[in-house]
This record gives sequence, C-alpha cells and structure tokens, in this order.
Amino acid sequence: MHLPTLTRDEVRQVDRRAIEEFGLSGLVLMENSGRGVVDVLVRLGIDAPVVVCCGKGNNAGDGFVLARHLDLRRADVRVLLFADPAELTGDAAINFGILEKCGVAIDVFSRDIDEARLQKQLDGAGWIVDALLGTGAKGDPRPPYDRVIAALNEHAAPKLAIDLPSGLDCDSGRPGKPTIRAAHTCTFVAAKPGFFSPGAAHYTGQLHVLDIGAPRCLVDQMLAKHAASQ
Repeated sequence: MHLPTLTRDEVRQVDRRAIEEFGLSGLVLMENSGRGVVDVLVRLGIDAPVVVCCGKGNNAGDGFVLARHLDLRRADVRVLLFADPAELTGDAAINFGILEKCGVAIDVFSRDIDEARLQKQLDGAGWIVDALLGTGAKGDPRPPYDRVIAALNEHAAPKLAIDLPSGLDCDSGRPGKPTIRAAHTCTFVAAKPGFFSPGAAHYTGQLHVLDIGAPRCLVDQMLAKHAASQ
C-alpha cells in the first residue's frame, strides 16, 4: 500500500498556512526538517565523514541545519556549497550565517566546477547528503548541478537525499538527466506522488517520511483534500 501523498503545491500550502495561520516560524520548520534528517542518519549509522552538498534554496537551508546538528553531535561533517553565498535568501541565508559562526568546514564552489577539488572533498566520505535541489526544481538539472550530480553518483559512498533526490520531479516521478541515485530519501510532511511512479525507487531508495512540526489538523486536512481530488 502506498503512503498518503501530497503534491509539491500542497506541501507548499501546508508550509504557508503553518506560518500565516498558526504562527509558526519558517526557521522553526527548517530547524525541524534538518534535525529530523540527522536523527535518521544517526539511526543508520555514521562511522566516517558526512559531506553535505548544498544548492541555494530552502533545500540547502535544511542541509545547513543538518550540518550544524551533526557537528553538535561531534560527527565529522563538511559542507560543499555550489552557489555564491550572496545568492542565499530568507531562512537559508540565516542558517548559513549561523553555520559559518559554528566553525563547520565549508567549501564554496564557483559555477565552473573544479572536479579534482570536488573529488578531494568527497574522499573518505561515509555519507553524501544531497541538499542541492528542492521540490520546486523541474526538468533536467542545469549547470553546475548537472555536473555535481554526475560526480556524486560516481562516488561509492551512499547518498541520502533531503526531501527528494535532486533531478527527480516529485509530482510525475520523471528523472532528469542526471538524477541523484539515493540509498535513502528523507521527505517532509508526506510522500510525494512521483515517488511511486515506475522506476522512481531506483532514485529514492528507502523512503522516510518526517514531520516538520506543522499542526496535525492542518496536515490531515490537506491529505483529505488530496485524497478527495483523486
């Protein structure tokens, strides 16, 4: 039996209503997301460095939170940022600023990816966390993310995707060229319809559905509305 699902737009409505109607801060929701993924990683086992690969959206913000909480638990963690820090906005920018003050290793890559430098940063990784592209991304990943995804897929370390594997359309399940092949995917609020499309499991791996602190009454209302529309 498939898990209950919500589309990208429905999950955005949950986030928006949690903030506007219930008074929850977006920072709180992001904090819950990142910390929830850390809990999963710890259960899976961490015995080597964790490399967190981040883009520039809220997905990256979740990655920054995750890195901070891994550091708090004294795990060996480093962050690779594939964006200009000046491009970060909102809650992601705030969490990047916090992370910088924590002393966690951060390596910022320019748009022209130095693949030898990237491979050096991935050496010895026990886990690679995909926090590159979020649910809003559609179509084939654009540069530099296409090259980054290809390089991560070639590395032997297992990948854990935050919310969805970068390159996968969460509504249709269509994989872009390329798409992260994750061993585990930690998605938020509810599973996404595309995760159950033929072949999608090749990219999502084992699925973990995590709450982010949005009120249950709100989530249940949105799930019921989605089910009624099917």
